[in-house]
Amino acid sequence: MTPVLLIFITALVGAMLGTPLARRLALRSGMVDAPAARKLHAAPVPLLGGLAIYAAFILALIVAGDRATIREAIGIILGATIVSLTGLADDRWQLGAPAKLAAQVAAAAVAIVAGVRIQLLGQPWLDAALALCWFVGITNALNLLDNMDGLSGGVTTVAAAFFLLLAAMSGQYLVGALAAALIGACLGFLRYNLNPARIFMGDAGALFLGFVLAALAIKLRFPANTPQVTWLVPVCVLALPIFDTTLVTISRLRRGLNPLTTPGRDHLSHRLTALGLTRREAVLVCYLLTGIGGMVGVYIAQATLADAWAAVGLLGAAMLAGIIWLERSSVP
Repeated sequence: MTPVLLIFITALVGAMLGTPLARRLALRSGMVDAPAARKLHAAPVPLLGGLAIYAAFILALIVAGDRATIREAIGIILGATIVSLTGLADDRWQLGAPAKLAAQVAAAAVAIVAGVRIQLLGQPWLDAALALCWFVGITNALNLLDNMDGLSGGVTTVAAAFFLLLAAMSGQYLVGALAAALIGACLGFLRYNLNPARIFMGDAGALFLGFVLAALAIKLRFPANTPQVTWLVPVCVLALPIFDTTLVTISRLRRGLNPLTTPGRDHLSHRLTALGLTRREAVLVCYLLTGIGGMVGVYIAQATLADAWAAVGLLGAAMLAGIIWLERSSVP
């Protein structure tokens, strides 16, 4: 546990020191998020927080990780770098959806070729296709979730903490090291991003967090259990961003809108504030829901096939009921 702790501390300190520097750089270069009708902030907020998260994550692995860890993680790091740079370009020049999707597919392909692969369907090409969909889906889910101060960073911290716990339970140092670096980088950034935020992570940060979480989910293994059970674990840990993306997609399709290109205040966090919660309370509820999904994931990791599917069935029913209730009570 000592190397993992060092990685966490290095990432934490790196993000705490790097985020103010990123804020100054954003102000000097004009990289700010201006107020708009669909946005919650009333004054321009510096971007480039994602740059601080990325730098702290990489720094922690270089300084406190070992060569074996870095070598195994090189595919994940390269893929995450591609999506982070794409997000940085989008923050600056507003890239189109096709360009961002192409970059995400390329990043996922790099990680898959490097060995970050799902082993579930029994056919390499089917598993590769499933991994590609998972990478793109989770990467965009975290990007969509970045709609309120402290939300994406906090949800990533909670989810990564459960990945760290699950990695410790199954003796997987690589996943534990990457999760620890992610937790430290996010916590260091959150000091400046909680409401009222002094800096945003931008797409550079949100895409990076989503990609790394997707990779950790794939790398996590449970030799003592069957693949029919263990593939459900990361789905539960990441149930909150999956739920939010599903909610937004269904809501916009129902209203005849394009779910990929239509911005709006129809996310879970927005609907919670519409129901009377403050922004901080809405974010804390999302943290809590992420924790519940994580606890279900920990249970499933040690459960029988029947118990695992029963738990996932209950979680899925709760998510479906939540979508129906929110659509009826808080239509944007």
